[in-house]
Amino acid sequence: MSRKRIAAVVTEYRRYSHAQHIVDRFLWGYGWGNRHHLPPVEVVSLYVDQFPDSDLSRDRSRQFPSMKIYPSIREAVTEGTDRVTVDGVLLIAEHGNYPRNEKGQKLYPRYEFFNEIVSTFRDHSRSVPVFNDKHLSWNWEWAREMVDTSKEMGFGFMAGSSVPIAPRLPAMDFPLGSEVTDAMCIAVGGPDGYDIHALEAIQCMVERRRGGETGVQAIQAYRGDSVWNWMKSDEWDQSLFESCLCRSHTVRSGSENLSHVLPRKEVIPDLVTQTPTIYVCEYRDGLKVTMILMEGLVADFTFAARLKNPNRIFSTQIYLPPREVCNFFNPLVHHTESLFLTGKSPYPIERTLLTTGMTAAGIESLWRDQSRIETPHLDVCYQPTRHSTFWRS
Repeated sequence: MSRKRIAAVVTEYRRYSHAQHIVDRFLWGYGWGNRHHLPPVEVVSLYVDQFPDSDLSRDRSRQFPSMKIYPSIREAVTEGTDRVTVDGVLLIAEHGNYPRNEKGQKLYPRYEFFNEIVSTFRDHSRSVPVFNDKHLSWNWEWAREMVDTSKEMGFGFMAGSSVPIAPRLPAMDFPLGSEVTDAMCIAVGGPDGYDIHALEAIQCMVERRRGGETGVQAIQAYRGDSVWNWMKSDEWDQSLFESCLCRSHTVRSGSENLSHVLPRKEVIPDLVTQTPTIYVCEYRDGLKVTMILMEGLVADFTFAARLKNPNRIFSTQIYLPPREVCNFFNPLVHHTESLFLTGKSPYPIERTLLTTGMTAAGIESLWRDQSRIETPHLDVCYQPTRHSTFWRS
């Protein structure tokens, strides 16, 4: 089988950037299925928007002469010819020096890059599969347009975070069609960066509930002291909170040499090292989801859900290896390979469309003094894949 030819369109290519994690794996291969796997995919062209002092793209191009750097997205997709010559496009608009708007959102040019790619497809009457790293855009209307455009033009479109397909400890999922009433994720980081990761961790689980996904009707954000006040309310689910913490490998108790015990509720504010954030998401079918970002209390991602018939709590950790390894990019590249080889995304693009909208609504709630945001536009309906796509090997 001939190797697929791929263009990479990235914001910057330096150590620890998403471009480095993803493109490097296509160039050198990665561990998969107890062996080193070299993808049957060749990166032949590269567009880089910004070149910091730590840039690696020029060095990579010297090491891999078949990967040429082009001065525009159009030239990367056509390799400087009058036709679309590649079989797929990596769109990695994460990291780089870009402005923020008044809401605090970093204005990564995912939508702008996507439009340049699509314009090239239209002009040359050929479209190929596209992978978009992380959420689709900081702007909901643009994200909706991106998905609609992919369907109109008929090309495979995959997007999302590495978190939903990362390994899990334990390596399990609740059965397809389960009745789920409440779910929670406790994660590291802050909004406009790690909220999308936590929401995707939640969504890849709860989409498997009975009836599939029907969308989200409202989101309420809490930040700072409002978080501690909300945790004292009747809406707070201490059992799910503790179930998440029991799966964490990094939870701090506040007591020296006692990392194996849960922290007392009254000491948690002193353990959190960044301003805490919560998004409470009300789904159209009655499911309630709580996303919690508490840097310092934990340094990982854990999930818990309350199931019915029989009544029980399901919980697991989304395992993300240390920064120097970042093996959670292996399954992301594996599934992206599948997109390029088959022309179809291995999981629904609607998952990331919904989490993109949820992220934008959560930030909107924070910007509007933590008010409740009605989200009738997030009536995103889809069915999950029968088999979960997280990394089991």
